[in-house]
Order: sequence, then C-alpha cells, then structure tokens
Amino acid sequence: MRGNVIDLAVGVVIGSAFTAIVTAFSTNIINPLISVLGGAEFGFGYALIAGNPETRLNFGALLTAVINFLLIAAVVYFFIVAPMNKLDEVQ
Repeated sequence: MRGNVIDLAVGVVIGSAFTAIVTAFSTNIINPLISVLGGAEFGFGYALIAGNPETRLNFGALLTAVINFLLIAAVVYFFIVAPMNKLDEVQ
C-alpha cells in the first residue's frame, strides 16, 4: 500500500512539472502559429458583437488547451503508464 502512495505522489509531481513545460511550449510556439491563422492581432476567434471584446469567442485558446491536454496525456501514458504495465508483465 505504501509503495502505491509513493508512486502516485511521484506521478503527481512529475505531471505538474511537465504541465509547466507543455504550457510554455503552447504559449510560445503553438499560440503564435494559431494567431497566424486568424490574424496576428486577435488570433483564431469570432466576435459576436463587433467592437466588444467581451463577446469574443476565442477558438485559439480552446485549441491550445486541447493540444496541451493531448501532449500531457501522451507523455503520461508513454512514460509512466506503459512502462509500469511492462514491469507488471515481467513480474
């Protein structure tokens, strides 16, 4: 039981640290690429009421969040879950 708690704690710490890396990657690389699609000033989105920035639907932010999730999920799966499953098969 104690080993499972330690494994979970290590996974949480690694996951939160990797989240910072993925967020920096998305903010500095993915967001500018998405902004190119919709114009350098506003990004990829649609204003419901012209001239009112509070009514803007920001699809670029949603796309960035989805990319963040997919990157984090892939890393957690391939670097934590898959190796643990392999270790369980060996034992």
